[in-house]
Amino acid sequence: MPVAFGYLLVGVFAGGLAGMFGVGGGILIVPALVWIFGFPQKMATGTSLAVLLPPIGFFAALRFFKSGNVNVTAAAMIVAGFVLAAHFTAGYALSLPEVTLKRSFGAIQIVMGIIYILTAK
Repeated sequence: MPVAFGYLLVGVFAGGLAGMFGVGGGILIVPALVWIFGFPQKMATGTSLAVLLPPIGFFAALRFFKSGNVNVTAAAMIVAGFVLAAHFTAGYALSLPEVTLKRSFGAIQIVMGIIYILTAK
């Protein structure tokens, strides 16, 4: 498998999760918006995406780029997959019932937590 295709798959996976659940910083933001502020799940997901993707990611990546710690080819391919997958999965997420999104979001958090716990060194 060519490396660029692997980057694209990473982008598809990351974009799919972002489009569905607003993951990333959304692991904290989405539950806070739902539980503390009473947002509906879909509103919390959309708000998390609006907060995190453009401003925070850009400036953090710029700092890493300036220090020589960004693989531009990998980033470009991941972006391509991310954008495509996030666009389509966001539409799918909007068609799902709130309870399905909440349960799916919770399941992803549990699985990632277990993986982190089991692989910590």
